[in-house]
Amino acid sequence: MAQISANGITLEYEVRGSGEPILFIMGLSGQLTDWPQEFIDMFVKRGHQVILFDNRDIGLSTKDTWEPPSQIATVASMLTRRPLKGVGYTVADMADDAAGLLAGLGVDAAHVVGISMGGMISQELAIRHPSRVRSLCSIMSNTGDRKRGGFTWRLIAKVGRPPEPDLATAVDEVAKINELISGPHYDSLEARSMIEKSIARNFSPDGVLRQTAAIAGSRDRTKLLRNVQAPTLVIHGLLDPLVKHSGGEATAAAVPNARLLSLPDMAHDLPRPRWSELCDAIAQNFSRADADTPVTV
Repeated sequence: MAQISANGITLEYEVRGSGEPILFIMGLSGQLTDWPQEFIDMFVKRGHQVILFDNRDIGLSTKDTWEPPSQIATVASMLTRRPLKGVGYTVADMADDAAGLLAGLGVDAAHVVGISMGGMISQELAIRHPSRVRSLCSIMSNTGDRKRGGFTWRLIAKVGRPPEPDLATAVDEVAKINELISGPHYDSLEARSMIEKSIARNFSPDGVLRQTAAIAGSRDRTKLLRNVQAPTLVIHGLLDPLVKHSGGEATAAAVPNARLLSLPDMAHDLPRPRWSELCDAIAQNFSRADADTPVTV
């Protein structure tokens, strides 16, 4: 792992393999180490260079210092479908971070795969920096249209009001949430081991609140996505309680010629039994970009 200056901040990143580059963008509170090793290895074995990084405010990347709005204010803005005010950065700024990372690494363009909040960042990257994005894959995300792709009321009822973040209870609390939002293939022991490693690497509750506020304060990308030319694949689970399937449907409808892959046994997770299928589908989307690349004689 290494660090690089990008968009005025420092980003922790890791590069695996060699070949055609893929930029993987993690979701809310997720660190680069949260990508399943075996899943990433599938792409490396196919001859790709995989680029992973910690988004700002998480992992070993720069932590902002602005005071995040309260959890109540942030959730209220989502429930009332009104953009949150007073945020220090938005998803668009995080997309500029990703573009800066690619530039710093000397990568002119990459295939981009984003999950959850990372899907939102990926969409903004394709909007704001189209020449950097060879193909786009948005996984269990939404367009920022607050009428589609929100969380279910059943999930809110189960979660209730989360306690103040505390290092001593962090693993239990994250494990509880993960189990609520995951599908039938969820492995609690494997997940807990990963959670323990992530929290040992970095515990940044204020950073998570700032990232959440950034999502709540970001714009609706629906109309802007109509201009995206990169071949786009949208992947979404039919069981997702955190970002309902309507978010994936809206994303696929917004991007011209986008393809939607809906999985009946997937919630807000990457189910292991589906990894090979997901890898194949994402690679097929890469090939659409290759087919559109003009041949220079």
